[in-house]
Amino acid sequence: MKTTGFKGRDFLAETDFTPQEIKTVLTVAEELKKQTGMGIYHDDLLRAKTLFMIFYNQSLRTRNSFEAGMTQLGGHAHYLDPSKIYTPALEGKEVAYSTERVSDVARVLDRMGQAIAIRCYGDPVDWEYGGAHALLREFARWTDIPVLNMEDDIYHPFQGLADMLTVKEEFGGFKGVNFTMSWAYSPSIHKPRAVPQSAILYATMMGMNVTLAHPEGMELDPEIIKQCEQYAANEGGSFHITHDFKEGFEGADVVYPKAWCPTVFFKPPVGEDDEAGAQAIFDQHKDWKTTAELMELTAKNAIYMHCLPADRGYEVDNDVIDKTEGPGWRSAVFDEAENRLHVQKAVMSLVM
Repeated sequence: MKTTGFKGRDFLAETDFTPQEIKTVLTVAEELKKQTGMGIYHDDLLRAKTLFMIFYNQSLRTRNSFEAGMTQLGGHAHYLDPSKIYTPALEGKEVAYSTERVSDVARVLDRMGQAIAIRCYGDPVDWEYGGAHALLREFARWTDIPVLNMEDDIYHPFQGLADMLTVKEEFGGFKGVNFTMSWAYSPSIHKPRAVPQSAILYATMMGMNVTLAHPEGMELDPEIIKQCEQYAANEGGSFHITHDFKEGFEGADVVYPKAWCPTVFFKPPVGEDDEAGAQAIFDQHKDWKTTAELMELTAKNAIYMHCLPADRGYEVDNDVIDKTEGPGWRSAVFDEAENRLHVQKAVMSLVM
């Protein structure tokens, strides 16, 4: 296992790393998790180091797993609310007395800490697809310390890592695992693409047999799809797209149904800025909900996954998401949530 070559690197997209490097991160996460369970402390790994966390969006799992992770590694996480620090903005998008150029914020924080983690998607960039990722890349351009992506509008690399660790723990590896990422209905159309896109990127990168299920109009980024096809070819897995919800469950070892917004919802040139049209597409597919009956179509000992928060009663029934024990299929959502802590500790240990 090669652990050199990580120090100082940004963690903005899983595609910036090779499959072998991602496997190294997962191995480190497994070891840290095992040792934590044994009561072995790691507070000398990042002793007295600082992680600045800038949240343009709300967070429960992400904020607390990063803060807890830094504490366990011996460092400290600073929570920064953009509205309380002069909101970092790209050049040309500054507003007098309320924003500060990203290049200035980045260089100041670079002098005071050892990494910057940022969450930004959706409303803060007016749903201009790619705008948030560009913001993170701009931070990285102006700093020598690592910049970590806590979710933007294209990628959610830490959630995807936690997903992969959960699959590895459950099935002992990735080869031969049938992994379905599916759209599911929600009353809210304000759902970014980052989670499904990172899930299918990692799953194909790890060589799984991947199915992407969604209604027409809910297509993901074509560049992401192209990358998934390449990973599947390179790593010995497969990649398949279906518009049939039920088909995604049949024989699956992992099902991961969650909502994301349709292409038309994004601002031009990617979409049409059509909120009513997006809502109409959603409303046509209210039956895309995970039920116990559908889970019976999965493979023996299959797992249901969700990044949380789940829209209970819409995306999934309670008797699915709350079935965490017992014979047959089960919900692994809380294992998945806990694994955010361990994979983030692994990345921070390697890059900081």
